[in-house]
Amino acid sequence: MQQRVRVRVQVHVAKQKNFTFVKSERRKRKSYYYARASSLIRAETPARVVLRIWTHRRNSSGMGLFDDNYVCSLSADTAKFAKEDLREDQATREHGIKAMREWLTKNPDIKNCRSDAVFLLRFLRCRKFSVPQAQELLERYLAIRQTYPHWFRNLDVNEADLLEIIDAGYIVPLPEKDCFGRQIILTRSKCLDAMKFNSTQMARLHSLVVEVLMDDEESQVRGFVHVNDEDGLSMSHLSMWSLADVRTMMNCIQKSTPMRLKGTHFINLPGIANAFFEFFISLLNDKLRGRIQVTARLIHGINTKTKQRNSRPTRTTVTCTSQSTRMFFQRSTVARFR
Repeated sequence: MQQRVRVRVQVHVAKQKNFTFVKSERRKRKSYYYARASSLIRAETPARVVLRIWTHRRNSSGMGLFDDNYVCSLSADTAKFAKEDLREDQATREHGIKAMREWLTKNPDIKNCRSDAVFLLRFLRCRKFSVPQAQELLERYLAIRQTYPHWFRNLDVNEADLLEIIDAGYIVPLPEKDCFGRQIILTRSKCLDAMKFNSTQMARLHSLVVEVLMDDEESQVRGFVHVNDEDGLSMSHLSMWSLADVRTMMNCIQKSTPMRLKGTHFINLPGIANAFFEFFISLLNDKLRGRIQVTARLIHGINTKTKQRNSRPTRTTVTCTSQSTRMFFQRSTVARFR
């Protein structure tokens, strides 16, 4: 009897020690990240991405997440462009936001959705203030986050894997915009370790960057340009994605993302990627297919020339380090997407 009691006590003590060990390790890890973040903020160095966490709060009027005291932040030139291209003015903007909020309040299938003006303007501007089309786009946007949560939900820039990819310089939102005021997003295949990371991590990082950028009103109006430097692209990179996942992702981008994609440029595309590239092109609609440009190998800088009739050449030469990406995140007000 005494031996049995002794064994029970030993098991209990072992469990307590294990629990204490796990708890202490978690505390050490948490305090390390806090100390790391504090040192970065004090030193003002972008060695790691330190972002403010989104605060989700209920609007006093019951409209949804975020209290909203909206003031339009568009520059005079962009406001004029929005009037000409999107039919946007103050009256149209206020009417669209009000209509979207009323629709969100009455829709029984949508719960806890952001209703701040900047968020709703993503969809209104993407659909040129057609409220029914903006509502349909918002429904699709929310649906893909429920259908593919591993790609689009719980995005956190402090994830270790995402931080490592950022530090490698794989994706860089350039600090300077092109001659049309469009935000340029640069990706470099050779900076992504295809043997270490997978397509899910790659998709999550792209989703995080896009979510941050889509809250910029200037970019909502002017649009975005993707520049993909495929130097160093290998079969390991191509095999990260299954054909079914590529098809699904293309559908999500085209039909469910409130993003005005004005151009996609591929440079230094190797011959081994021809078949994959043709499959990728076949999945795009006619509008996006017409905005794709393939440029031969370049040595000095990155030439983002567009050959469309309504464009003029623009040249952007950057030092491709991850510092631009870190600084971009530090300037952002968004850290975590639930």
